[in-house]
Amino acid sequence: MRELDTDTLLFFSGHMEALELYRLLEERLYDTFPEVNKRVQKTQITFYNRHVFACVSFARVKRRAELPRGWLVLTLGLPDPLESERVAVKTEPYPGRWTHHIVLSRPSELDGELFSWIGGAYAFAEAKR
Repeated sequence: MRELDTDTLLFFSGHMEALELYRLLEERLYDTFPEVNKRVQKTQITFYNRHVFACVSFARVKRRAELPRGWLVLTLGLPDPLESERVAVKTEPYPGRWTHHIVLSRPSELDGELFSWIGGAYAFAEAKR
């Protein structure tokens, strides 16, 4: 398993219960998409190829009481809306671009369905001009 950089560790200060889940997600992202780049910002960790395709944050996309312990939010940009109960919030900020916020809290949620959505977001970002 890769060592996490200092900026990533600092991002998780105050959210250490989600760090191991993030570590698993990041490892699988790098294994699945070897050309992925990462930028750690104050409010999110951004993954990109030519353009951003996924972000990890602690955005409040549900009421506090509805959020599980050790949660994080994965945000994906796709050309079409996902019809799944796993999507906490979806918006169409402009035609043909859907933003999806997915709350994750367990390693079992890093499954084939999720990674098919991530693959779609990766391809969508790669195809943008």
